Parts: sequence; C-alpha cells; structure tokens
Amino acid sequence: MPRHRDAGAARGDTRWIALVSIISLAQLMVALDATIVSIALPSAQAALHVSDAGRQWVVTAYTLAFGGLLLLGGRIADGVGRRRTFVAGLLGFGVASALGGSAPGYGALLAARALQGVSAALVAPAALSLLAVSFTEARERAKAFAVYGAIAGSGAAVGLLLGGVLTEYLDWRWCLYVNVPVAIVAAAGGWRLLPPAEAGRRQGLDVQGAVLATGGLAALVYACTAAVSEGWGSRVVISLLLASALLLLVFAVRQGRAAAPLLPPGIVLDRSRGGAYLSVTLGISGKIGAFLFLTYYFRVVLGYSPLRAGLAFLPTTLATQLGAWAIAGRLMPRVPPRAIMAPGGLIAAAGMALLTRLPVDGGYLAHVLPAEVLLGAGISCVMAPAISTGTFGVDPRQAGVAAAVVNTAQLVGGSLGTAVLNTIATSATAGFLAAHRSSQATTQAIVHGYAVATAWGTVILVTGAAVALIMISAGGPARRERES
Repeated sequence: MPRHRDAGAARGDTRWIALVSIISLAQLMVALDATIVSIALPSAQAALHVSDAGRQWVVTAYTLAFGGLLLLGGRIADGVGRRRTFVAGLLGFGVASALGGSAPGYGALLAARALQGVSAALVAPAALSLLAVSFTEARERAKAFAVYGAIAGSGAAVGLLLGGVLTEYLDWRWCLYVNVPVAIVAAAGGWRLLPPAEAGRRQGLDVQGAVLATGGLAALVYACTAAVSEGWGSRVVISLLLASALLLLVFAVRQGRAAAPLLPPGIVLDRSRGGAYLSVTLGISGKIGAFLFLTYYFRVVLGYSPLRAGLAFLPTTLATQLGAWAIAGRLMPRVPPRAIMAPGGLIAAAGMALLTRLPVDGGYLAHVLPAEVLLGAGISCVMAPAISTGTFGVDPRQAGVAAAVVNTAQLVGGSLGTAVLNTIATSATAGFLAAHRSSQATTQAIVHGYAVATAWGTVILVTGAAVALIMISAGGPARRERES
C-alpha cells in the first residue's frame, strides 16, 4: 500500500513540476511577447529605418497570426497530441525569435514576428488544454488555474517591465533573443515531464472551416488595429469588419453541419462557458486599454525612461499574483465562479475609475499605484475562474479547441480594447484642443483624452461583471465534480 501512495504522490509531484516549470513558463513567454516589443519599438524603428506608418506591423504581424490561427492550433493539439503540439510550437517560437533578433531589415523582422504568432497559436491552446485535462479534482484545479490565471493576467505587465530593462541596458534585439533559451528549456522539459497525451481519433480536418475561422479572426484583429490609425469610419476598417462578420457567420453555419467541425457548437453554446468567454473578452479589453494609456502617460506626460516605465507597472504584477493566489485560488473550490468574477470585475472597474482623475503634473502614488493594485487584483479574480469554467466539462478530445476559444477571447479582447479606447481618447484629445488654445493645452488634452477613455473602460469592466453574474450559472468545482 505505501508503495501505491508513493507512486501517486510522485505522479502528483510531476504534474505540479510540469505546471510550474513548463506550462507556466511557456504561457508567460507567449503572453509577454505581445507587449515586450512595444517599449523596444522606437529603438527598432530607428535601427531598421521603419516609417511611422509601418511600425505598427511589428506588433500586428504577431497578433494577426496568433489570433487568426488559434482555433486551428487547438484542433491540431486535439488531433496530433497536446505534448507534440506544445513542443513543436515552442521550438518554432525559439527559431522565430532568433530570426527576429538577428533581422537585417524590416521585412525579415515582420516575417519572424508572424512566425512567432503561428507558433504561439500552437503553444497556447496546447498548454491550457494540458492543464485542463491534468487537473480535475476541485482543490487541485483551483490551485492550477490560480497559477495560470496569475500568469495570464500579469504577462502584459511583465512584458513591459522586461522590455524596458532589455532595451535600456542591452539592445532592442534582446527583446526577441530572450525567448530562445526559454523556448529550449520549456520544450525539453515538456517532452520529458508532460504526459504523452493520446492523439484524438483521426478525423478529416475541416479545411474550409479553418480557412473561414482564420480569415474571419484575422480580419477582426486587423480591423481593430487599423482603427487606431485610420478611425472606425474609414473604408478600410468598415470593409474589414464586414468581411470578418461575413466569414465568421458562414463559419458558424458550417460548424452546425460539418461532420468533424473545427469548433463544435456545444463548446460555445453552453451558457456558463459562453459567459466565461465573454467575461474574459471584456476584462482583458479594459485592462489592456489601461496599460496602453499608462504606458503613454509614463513616457510622454511624466517623461519616464523605458526602464522606469516598466518598473512603474510592477505593482500590477504583484497585485495580480496576490489576487490569483490569496483570493481566487482559495475561493474557487468553495464558491461558484460568478461569486468571484463579478466582485473581481467591480474591483477592477474601481481601479479604472481612479485613472479618470490622472493629473498633468504627476500623481503616481496618489492615483496610479492604487489603480494598478485594484486592476491587478480584480482582473486576476476574473481570469482564473473564467479560464477554469471555459475549459470545464468539455470532452477531453475537444480540450484543445476549448482552450483555443479562451485564448481567442483574450486576444480579441486586447485588440478591441486597444482600438476602441484609443479611438475614444484620440477624439477626446482633439475636442479638447479645439476648445482650448494655450501653451499647456497639448499635455492637458492628452490627459483629458485618457480620462474620457478610462471612463469608458470602467463601463466595459462593469459590463463584464454583470455578464459573469447573469450568464455563468455553474456551481463551484466541488459541486460540479459531484454532479458529473
């Protein structure tokens, strides 16, 4: 008997080692790479002689490929095997990062960033689905998703901090090179420690569905990105939104009829899972919008260096860890998800509301610090239970697809938040400048634009809390465990 207990404990230890050292490391790399390049972008632009119009593509090339291919990546993970997909994606990410770091010109950098996005679309759903099928007992699942939620919620802030350190003390290229050793270590550890999950039964890949989903999601992400510079009323943005809506509508109709659908309708039509996906979209939309304005507030209004701007985001990361572990991780086994998510969304909204009162002459301790703590803690209380709910109760053979939907919700939320709130801020700034003409009007107008946009961000976060409260009807993990 002791021998059996020791064997079970060893298997449990191996799962936790795999979670903390492998899955978490890989997810952090994928999450922070969406922002780590942002602080380094001015240096890369100058070194490679990139125009102002072209610089956005260094970020967009990654997000387009990542968002457009996520559903296909989840389907590949279910069909080929999660561990194989996870390791292959990591190796591809490492190669792409090395190519990007050594890029001799703009075109090579864009190609490398796109390849990073393709690889991330394999890593992210494979990592989350491995987590979902490995931890099914209520308390273990709560701890596992607290870890994952903390990483998912703090990846953007860590990226900004790390990007500032690397840019200031080394070179912008190290924002890409840094991924190479991380990818190698995670791939080697994943192959050794992660369970060799069985591949799903061979089914014909829904090629038409893959093309429709990839095209529709890519068009949506690109429309949101283009809206930042072109405006929502531009012909390009409207055409992309219409194309996205048409492609995704045809995709949805096809999924109800296909023999082997890329996205089985039951995954997203479940009320609780659908509510979790929507809550993730709204929560990330508000938080990424806040990060955008704070970045510019630190750099443009307060004149912070890249390093100091990165360090200024550190409280968000610490608050995210605290919220995930001390609040969400402890409560998830005991109470329904919405009982954590709705208050978490309101806490985050309170933090966003504080940002509407940003002063022109600096107010980090009085305004920014409390806002960062509330945003970090609140969003982590949304993310951990939402991710758990979004992958709970799914057929293990479809875990990769469910994980891909969660990741898609995060990426679409970030893209929408950046585009919508930036458009609002730009319009408010222009209106302020038209009404006020003075030597200090420009800075005041910029801060006024941030205030108006963060007010709308507050509304978005409150809406996310309401969605969680109304739509997510599932009980706590322990109760669902008894019912299954």
